Amino acid sequence: QVQLVESGGGLVQAGGSLRLSCAASGRTISDYAMGWFRQAPGKEREFVSAISWQGGAIVYEDSVKGRFTISKDNAKNTVYLQMNSLKPEDTAVYYCAAVFGLTIVRAMRIPHNYDYWGQGTQVTVSS
Repeated sequence: QVQLVESGGGLVQAGGSLRLSCAASGRTISDYAMGWFRQAPGKEREFVSAISWQGGAIVYEDSVKGRFTISKDNAKNTVYLQMNSLKPEDTAVYYCAAVFGLTIVRAMRIPHNYDYWGQGTQVTVSS
């Protein structure tokens, strides 16, 4: 079992930055692909970014490319999402997720491929 706890969300003005953290416990995430997803009110959960278990494959949703950066610190058992140039449309609850050994980029985009989820952290971007 992997337990995931997100932190770092909050209220920020458009153009600002936040860094989300996802701390894992129970297992080392060095063998796990990690993903970030988000869900805005009344919308489906959508893919944001993911990193393969060995860190060699990183993928972003088109609307966040060039603004968001995912990283994985196996020593701290933590994955991060650095979010810059935030826009009001980035407002959502952000969720961290983990799945053992996934490397296929297409598969990392799909929520149901992940086995473990955090409780989410709210990000609100004001205009």
